[in-house]
Amino acid sequence: MEEVDNRWYELEGSNLIRLEGLTFREYQFNIIKSIYSGKNTLVILPTGLGKTLIAVFAIARAIANGKKAIFLAPTKPLCEQHYKTLTELLKVDNDKILLLTGALSKEKRISIEQNALVIVATPQTLANDMKQGILSLKDFGIVVFDECHRAVGKYAYTYIANEAQARNVQIIGLTASPGGKQEKIKELIETLNIENIEIRISTDPDVVQYVMPKYIHVVYVELSERIRLIASYLRPLIEESLESLNKMGLIGFKKFQNIPKGKLIELGNEINKITAKNFKFGAMFSYIRLLNLIHMYDLLETEGLYAFSSYIESLSNREKKSRAIESILNNKSIIMAKQLSDEGIRLGQEHPKVSMLIRIIEQYKGKSAIVFAQYRSTIKMLVEQLYKMGYEARPFVGKKEGITQMQQKQIISDFREGKFNVLVASSIGEEGLDIPSVDLVIFYEPVPNEIRNIQRRGRTGRFRAGEVYILVTKGTKDEVYFFVSRQREKKMLSMINSIKIKLSQRGAGQKPLNLR
Repeated sequence: MEEVDNRWYELEGSNLIRLEGLTFREYQFNIIKSIYSGKNTLVILPTGLGKTLIAVFAIARAIANGKKAIFLAPTKPLCEQHYKTLTELLKVDNDKILLLTGALSKEKRISIEQNALVIVATPQTLANDMKQGILSLKDFGIVVFDECHRAVGKYAYTYIANEAQARNVQIIGLTASPGGKQEKIKELIETLNIENIEIRISTDPDVVQYVMPKYIHVVYVELSERIRLIASYLRPLIEESLESLNKMGLIGFKKFQNIPKGKLIELGNEINKITAKNFKFGAMFSYIRLLNLIHMYDLLETEGLYAFSSYIESLSNREKKSRAIESILNNKSIIMAKQLSDEGIRLGQEHPKVSMLIRIIEQYKGKSAIVFAQYRSTIKMLVEQLYKMGYEARPFVGKKEGITQMQQKQIISDFREGKFNVLVASSIGEEGLDIPSVDLVIFYEPVPNEIRNIQRRGRTGRFRAGEVYILVTKGTKDEVYFFVSRQREKKMLSMINSIKIKLSQRGAGQKPLNLR
């Protein structure tokens, strides 16, 4: 058995941890020592670099000091994963570590919560018990918030954080990425009353030796002639709706390709506030047409024919349709576009990304891979296309698509055991589930969200070198989203380091942070 590094024993509470087999990592040691100062700490660490072990030491120290601990995670499967880790690593009777679920009766929960030293729970379950008076934080020394970037707005994390502050319970936030928006980072820090930030990136001196390389490849594809032809039927309709809104003075964009998604959503909110009924009706008619036509156009260019046709069919299948939707479905250009798309599907002429994706997977034949895709229709199409090529790919989607947590667990278990080696996942595969590290991650499309980008990439390169492929369609929203995500990630790191400096300078006065 590998000898335990003596430096672990320097840490308070280490006698409560099964240290055998733990590799000593300097950055973990340094972060744990920083947490032991007692300050509320935000830990930002790339996926797969052992945030959970840091939490285990923080919990062990609290227990050593006669206090109890709480470990929160946003999903039940992630709670189960943390519970398993705690029972394996902590030298505490298993009945003193509680996996809290809403399935237990109130009376039983009161009894076992009082006896537990460590409670692992989703924030909703814990917040409900606290609000009902079943649980108080008076005997607790630490609360760990995993995936703490969710601790904003009215989310249950916020309520628990407020209660922890009122009881002087130390707060530890864990995340791979707190987000790239200044206001969101500020809100997170204020919600958790963060006094100290421990951030590491893969190139930091105390981290670099533990990071497996990730090789990132950006692969550009050209639109097919069929997709270009179908798009030519859509553009005049989009421009017509845009011109109508411009004439009403409601939007200031001449080219629909330049309208940010956020602006489109804002426009809908503004139209809803209009009081003049006739004007509002005309504006809403043009707005709904514009919104749906742009979505169709983007689906066609960045997802493919199946996603495009599926969306039109979903509009047709609605029981109640607005006049704007009826006008789209009955438009001759839309009918022709749908016919061309359906014909392409029958002829096997999908988006060029599909053939590129299959070529990449063939290049890594026998390796484990996760393909991330944004839409359920795309996931269905990709699984079918891969199956035709001899790959037993399986879809991995959320409860909204009718998949239960038990089914999710079974899929992940089969994937881990090598019963199939290509998982085609929606955003459910990005966080909150114990998905094993893979050799290859493919983004079917770029996403303009720095948190999701980091989490997707984090699915590879944990224990061995990993490959990341990002598929980008030239001249489409793909290029915009790819650029935006890179810029937001850079901005996020810059902002966090700036905040870290300001926190260290703030001292004991606890003045509000000025992030401007």
